[in-house]
Parts: sequence; C-alpha cells; structure tokens
Amino acid sequence: MVRGSCLCGDVAWQAEGPFELMSHCHCSMCRKSHGTGFATVVAAPAAWFRVVRGESGVVRTESSPGNFRSFCPRCGSMLWNGTGERVFMPAGCLDDDPSVRPIAHIFVASKAPWDEITDALPRLDTMPEQFGREVPRAAPPPAPPGRLQGSCCCGAVAYELEGPLTEMRHCHCSRCRKARSAAHATNVIARQSALRWLRGEDLVESYKVSDARFFTNCFCRRCGSKLPRVDPSRGIAIVPAGSLDHDPGARPQMHIFVGSKAPWHEITDSLPRFDAAAPNPPRP
Repeated sequence: MVRGSCLCGDVAWQAEGPFELMSHCHCSMCRKSHGTGFATVVAAPAAWFRVVRGESGVVRTESSPGNFRSFCPRCGSMLWNGTGERVFMPAGCLDDDPSVRPIAHIFVASKAPWDEITDALPRLDTMPEQFGREVPRAAPPPAPPGRLQGSCCCGAVAYELEGPLTEMRHCHCSRCRKARSAAHATNVIARQSALRWLRGEDLVESYKVSDARFFTNCFCRRCGSKLPRVDPSRGIAIVPAGSLDHDPGARPQMHIFVGSKAPWHEITDSLPRFDAAAPNPPRP
C-alpha cells in the first residue's frame, strides 16, 4: 500500500498495487498544470484506490474534451485522474515509495525546449493506448520582441516577462514535489519588475507553508496550473518554467535539495548537485 497527500494535507488517499505504467509525461497540458518540464504518474487499480480525507473539496476541471484533472483548491497540488479501471496518481504527491520505476517518456514530441532528456528510458512521441485518447493542442502565438509569455492550462490567466532570463534551477525538496506534484520543480528567476499580468491576476491563488520563510505555491483557481509568484523581500519573481509559452533562452543550471529527492527519480545529467540550497542565492 502507498499513501499520498497534497501540500497542505487537506486531501489524502491510499492505494494498493499492482502499480504500473509509471511514466514521465511531457505534454503541454501536464507542463502547464504542474509547472514543470514533465509530470510523473503511476497507475493503480481503481478498485484498490481510496480517498482518506478531503474528497468533497477536490476541484475537477476538464483540461480537454473528456479528460479531467483534479487539484486541491487550498494549496494547488495536482491530484489523481481516474481512467476506467485505473487511477493515475501524481508520483510527486506520494508519501511512500511505490517500488516501481518509470518505464518511458511520453509525448516527447511536445517537450519543452529547455527540458533535456538524458536517461536511457524509451521515448514515445505521443502515448500508449493504455493512457487514453490523444488530444492535440495548438501552439501558442509568437511572443512580442524582447518578451516571453506564459499562461495556465485553461487560459484564464496569462502573464508576460521582460527578458533576458538567466537563472533556472531544478528543486527536489519535498515541498516542491508536493506543490508541483512532480519529481521536482523547475523555476526561472526574474526581476520582480519584469513580470506583468496580461489577464486573470484576480484568479491567482497562493498558499504559503506556515513554517516556511519563503515557500509559497501560486496557481490558477480554475484549473490548478502553477503560476509565478512575486517575492518583494528579494525583489524577484519565481516563475514555474512549465507555465512558459516560449523558450526562455535560459537552461537549467543545477539541482538543489538533492538530499530530499524522490526515490523513484534518477538524475542522469551532469549539472551540479547540492544536497540542500544552492551556495548562491537567487538574484533578480
């Protein structure tokens, strides 16, 4: 049996195996929803999946015709997605090791330009039939010169960044895994003044972990997609790289909090790794 829960703990569940089809999904909807380069899901039999608490508060949104995603409305963690006899759970929210490991990368044809795959797992341009039906998504329009744009999965919230952007990091801390419901967060650091909301700023929710100095998860109230947050104390905006509609030009520079990484996630690139925080703080 494995347990799972959201960042704030309002929603929790448990499931029994056999667990299967653990895969990294690079589709644009997963990138938007989780704010990362890829989401990792693992399937469990629906008959052995049980919500322990918080089911009545879970928000479900139709990300594409017939495809529903769910999230916690308080903290923004993405939650499970049921498909017939299987329930697909976000591996980043698991509290226990499911004792299975990823078998493939799917929707690689849609992957982010800054997301480099370096492991030896099979790579599929779309997805196997077991995951359901493929839903095409139109490419975003070009960004204005000198600017980048980003948006949530449902399109209600959009923002713009004035470049250039230089800082990008993978964070493996347990808070980031829960908040992004993924193996890790990938964030771009920008000047606070570089961020401008184009629409939907009133739909941006935030959840601050009570005992954290800085950590806050921002997300769209309608679809749960991860969105930028502003930290006035440091003069920066922390931007979930998966929410970007365009190539930021920057590439990941390091892995931080590797001492807390998920047991099912293997780091195979050559970027510097730090067990805790990076030796240099984020700079605007």
